[in-house]
Amino acid sequence: MSELSTLRNIGGRIEKRLKAVGISSAEELKQVGSKDAFIRLKAHDPSVCAVYLYTLEGAISDIEYNQLPEDVRQDLKDFSDRLK
Repeated sequence: MSELSTLRNIGGRIEKRLKAVGISSAEELKQVGSKDAFIRLKAHDPSVCAVYLYTLEGAISDIEYNQLPEDVRQDLKDFSDRLK
């Protein structure tokens, strides 16, 4: 299994947080998906913001989080807003 840090956008801090919620490999993150991973992170630490969701989606899609297509960003923002 590949380390989380091999994915684009995933640094040590996010890797540590993902491992704390039971996601310990790149394959697991891809299987869980960005939205479910974000839900886990948010349950563990309510201060986690939408940027984490963009970062996770970018990691799964192999693009920089700030280069996500606008429709994807809007969908993720709407999802994050509904969790508040």
